[in-house]
Amino acid sequence: MTETKTFEPAEGIVDFDAGEGESPTVVEMNDYTKSLAQAKAKSVKLIDAITGQVLKKKDAVHVDDLRPSLADFMRLKHPELRADDYISRKVMDDYRAQYIAELLTVERGELSNLEDEVVESLKTHDTLAENIEEDYEDHRSIGDRMADGVASFGGSWTFIISFCLFLAVWMGINVLMGDKQAFDAYPFILLNLILSTIAALQAPIIMMSQRRQEQKDRLRALNDYKVNLKAELEIRHLHEKVDHLLNRQWERLTEIQQIQIEMMLEQAKAATRAIKANKATKAKTSALKSLFTKAKDTDPDESVN
Repeated sequence: MTETKTFEPAEGIVDFDAGEGESPTVVEMNDYTKSLAQAKAKSVKLIDAITGQVLKKKDAVHVDDLRPSLADFMRLKHPELRADDYISRKVMDDYRAQYIAELLTVERGELSNLEDEVVESLKTHDTLAENIEEDYEDHRSIGDRMADGVASFGGSWTFIISFCLFLAVWMGINVLMGDKQAFDAYPFILLNLILSTIAALQAPIIMMSQRRQEQKDRLRALNDYKVNLKAELEIRHLHEKVDHLLNRQWERLTEIQQIQIEMMLEQAKAATRAIKANKATKAKTSALKSLFTKAKDTDPDESVN
């Protein structure tokens, strides 16, 4: 004899297939949901997985949010580091600087002082761009200022026009005074001596100014190289970071969609089972009504009365 099962409607939706027929499907929480729950649990008190210090929420960085190359580099130093752990931003900057230093060493060989400075600026988030012209002007000596002034005046139209007027006046006065009274008669030997002296002094002064200009250009080029190298490393880091975030976002959306589909399937199965139970109840009620009606019709005592 088959054992009949009784069901309590107050318990909610009854699974009529439990124990016989189709077994109910259980939706298991995936890794994303578990990591989310762990993150919520850790939000009260965040601990640095490397240093063990208590972190503020604004200073904590989730290891799973790091770009894969940096996370793998950190796991080489700390194999126990898990994806759901947290680290401080200072620790992240330190390991990021070490990672970039090793990357530059592999690509360029031994690092120079200039590249070490770039790595240090990435670690401390300092700005490398600076006004070379202003810094250089502040450290000029009196001789440097005089040389720059002479070079600036000697290479202008003012100097050319004024010098031509000086030569014309000099030669005109000596010609008008005659050979006997002139202080520098033709062929103007004194004037040639003055011109040779001026040329002899002007050339090295202009060379001094040009050498300082070359130093400024070299400093400007070195500063541009540092800025460009830092920008290249930052852009590379941003590209990897954005790609990593996009991939994680798609993975999370896929997991959320899968959970929603499973929940919808469970609700559909529960609704189907409820409909079947309703139909079975109605059928039993109809059968009982028909049996009661037949029993009433066939009762002889009731018919005699």
